[in-house]
Amino acid sequence: MNKVAPTKAEIALLEPFAGLTLERIHVPAGSPEFASAAAEIKAAGIVGFDTESRPTFVTGDVSEGPHVVQFALHDKAYLFQLHRAEGLPLLLELLQSEQLIKAGFGLRSDRKHILAKLGVHFNAVVDLNTVFSMDGYHKEMGVRAAVGLVLKQRFAKPRHMTTSNWSQHQLTAQQMRYAANDAYAALKVLEALKLRSEDLPIMGLAPRTEPVTPPVIL
Repeated sequence: MNKVAPTKAEIALLEPFAGLTLERIHVPAGSPEFASAAAEIKAAGIVGFDTESRPTFVTGDVSEGPHVVQFALHDKAYLFQLHRAEGLPLLLELLQSEQLIKAGFGLRSDRKHILAKLGVHFNAVVDLNTVFSMDGYHKEMGVRAAVGLVLKQRFAKPRHMTTSNWSQHQLTAQQMRYAANDAYAALKVLEALKLRSEDLPIMGLAPRTEPVTPPVIL
């Protein structure tokens, strides 16, 4: 028998998700900040992950994203903006790392976009939709339903934020909270599931390649 995720009506009755506040969300803007952020992310070993891209509104247009890449730790989040060239080598290292597990929802599409834009393989990836599918939920779960099911909380994803301009050089406070908590919610769900590391469905690792020269992001 297939398991069923909570409905929108059921989720609406829950208490709101206790997400990260603005002071716990960091947007590195220079080489020292990127180095410090990357060191903390690596040390965490496992992080919540997501990306944001400027939306396309014309049929046939191809997304130029990701424009923002999010890493969530247990008490904070880092948002890497791809137009900041100083952070790109460290971002590529984090994405390719086989030691840093990146967990999130719908990450198969993120892998394609990362490869298309940055030319690197996105390694050590745990798509939580796969975790729930293995547990008998045949309909794709998504972060909102998973937070409702596992954490018994209501996770808000306002459409006006989903479709906002993620390529702008200065993110708004609302964008920062939205992006950070997408990744943070994934980490909180994974922690609540209490899975053993050997039971995580980590996506296939990339073949060994020569070091990648960071592309120029306009």
